[in-house]
Amino acid sequence: MGFSSSGRMVGSSAMVGWISGDGTRTIQQYYLGGTRPNLVLPNQGNLTIVENSSSITAQSSRVYLAFQLNTTQPSQRVIYSVGQIGVIPSAPGFALAEHRDKISTLLSYSTGRSATKTPYSRLRKSHGILNMLSWGILMIIGAIVARYMKQWDPIWFYSHAVIQSCAFILGIIGIICGFVLEDRLKADVSTHKGLGIFILVLASLQVTALFARPDKEAKMRKYWNWYHYIAGRLLIVFAIANVFYGIHLGEKGNGWTAGYGVIIAIFILVSFVLEFRMWKRNN
Repeated sequence: MGFSSSGRMVGSSAMVGWISGDGTRTIQQYYLGGTRPNLVLPNQGNLTIVENSSSITAQSSRVYLAFQLNTTQPSQRVIYSVGQIGVIPSAPGFALAEHRDKISTLLSYSTGRSATKTPYSRLRKSHGILNMLSWGILMIIGAIVARYMKQWDPIWFYSHAVIQSCAFILGIIGIICGFVLEDRLKADVSTHKGLGIFILVLASLQVTALFARPDKEAKMRKYWNWYHYIAGRLLIVFAIANVFYGIHLGEKGNGWTAGYGVIIAIFILVSFVLEFRMWKRNN
């Protein structure tokens, strides 16, 4: 059981208790400094526990942990987690194994009621939906239009430009939401963040390249097309990967993963059909 300023485990202080096979009862305070085992530090934290107030007992396959805090106002965001079955911390390091289940709650000390609440849920949804819609859906639609709709010139070009511009603007807003969310949650999402920045750089290069687009008759046009094609495909591949990774980090479950997977499968199927039709038309 821990107390967190953000509702996340990282950065919180927690009381952890367990009962060994020989009946030994242990309660320790931990500081949850990160997601790696070496950052979960025993006998550290900012909780002031009243002496001789801690106890732990087991009854009917349930473990009950009790302790008394010496504080004027503890954090309202309380986290609970359950460790792995049969895995008990041992001396000298008392390292904790990864929990098998957890929940974050918002506790009202005036009423004694608690509610499960995801911190900054609206900001999380904005970040996720905007980035999925922009980089993970609209960018793909824009690429499909550019490759398979060129017989409708110049409509395909303006459609492609409008779709990608909308995706770029929405993507920037989504990334800004991500930076704000990272700052508020103090989350360690370096891989997700790095991929997002890389995607933004590729997208910015694509937008910049549009203003340096050579004429169709220019010798450089062939190389510009290669660059635009390769950078665009790289952007889409990394965007899809980062959307899936973001769903994983957000712990949205298999529903979101399956839903986005179905969307990508539809895009692949449509592209395959259009590619086949284009091949038949050209041959």
